[in-house]
Amino acid sequence: MRRILGRPVDEQTRCVHYRTPLDVIAIKFWCCREYYPCHLCHEETAGHPAAQWPAEDHDAEAVLCGVCGHELSVRAYLAADECPRCAARFNPGCALHADLYFEPGPRD
Repeated sequence: MRRILGRPVDEQTRCVHYRTPLDVIAIKFWCCREYYPCHLCHEETAGHPAAQWPAEDHDAEAVLCGVCGHELSVRAYLAADECPRCAARFNPGCALHADLYFEPGPRD
């Protein structure tokens, strides 16, 4: 499993801010290329402002399934409800925060 920074509370990348059974992803932040469970963990511990993944970089692997460790591209994650490798369900509520992590793209 990749190193997860911030304030994780378990081995499946849940954190002090988001810890429901569906909160099993970590996001590699574009600004530092480090994985954090959420935007609040990054804000509290990174020491620098977050930056969105540019639309032209949405094919980069930037989302980690906390259940099996599979990395998804931004584009694949935005189109998925679950991990393509292990079928772990992702929190549909994360779509409400997508703009904090990813610039909108023409095909996303």
